[in-house]
Amino acid sequence: MRIVIALFGLGLAVGASPARAQAPAQPPDTMAARVEACTPCHGNQGEGTSDVYFPRLAGKPAGYLYNQLLAFKNGRRRYPPMNYLLEYLSDPYLQEMAEYFAEQTPPLPAPAPGDVSAQILRQGQALATKGDPARQIPACGSCHGLGLTGMEPGIPGLLGLRPNYISAQLGGWRYGTRTAKAPDCMQLVAARLTEADVTALAAWLASRPAPANPAPAPKGAYVLPFACGSQPD
Repeated sequence: MRIVIALFGLGLAVGASPARAQAPAQPPDTMAARVEACTPCHGNQGEGTSDVYFPRLAGKPAGYLYNQLLAFKNGRRRYPPMNYLLEYLSDPYLQEMAEYFAEQTPPLPAPAPGDVSAQILRQGQALATKGDPARQIPACGSCHGLGLTGMEPGIPGLLGLRPNYISAQLGGWRYGTRTAKAPDCMQLVAARLTEADVTALAAWLASRPAPANPAPAPKGAYVLPFACGSQPD
């Protein structure tokens, strides 16, 4: 009887032919496999997860996603895990990542249950759909579209996000911890919002159901109320 002895780490046995040893399986060389590092926070298709501060990526305009990846890479947006993950990736690779997530179409989540009053929801609806001309606050819909699904190439949709995430981002714009290419239209608008405005907008936006067509509008579908550096002419 021949005694077979396994060799650690090689899967070979004494007397076995090296040609019969199996090579380790290689992962598929696809963008879906490459972005698996993103999925614990953003979901398998970028649909989001149960963490309210990690946003949905799927279906947002590729230009918007690319701008955000660049902002994290260059430190304009600060969140250490994202800054670290993207620091050494090339800009063309970030563009590929953005295009991958823009092409994903998982369904939008159910509206977030609210714990605010009907009056606060009405305030949020008024700001989102009509704005406040007296304070030079345009309606959210004037930039993000009547359906709030955004516009190619650089304006994101506002649906499918949790109120805490929306509040945090508006706070970032208000206090200058989140910025964009000049003219930074979101910072100009957010600076005119009060804390009560932010609470109302976040609650109302998070309560909206998914539209029949959640895709962003094509570039030029409507005219913005002012110049915005994130949305080239």
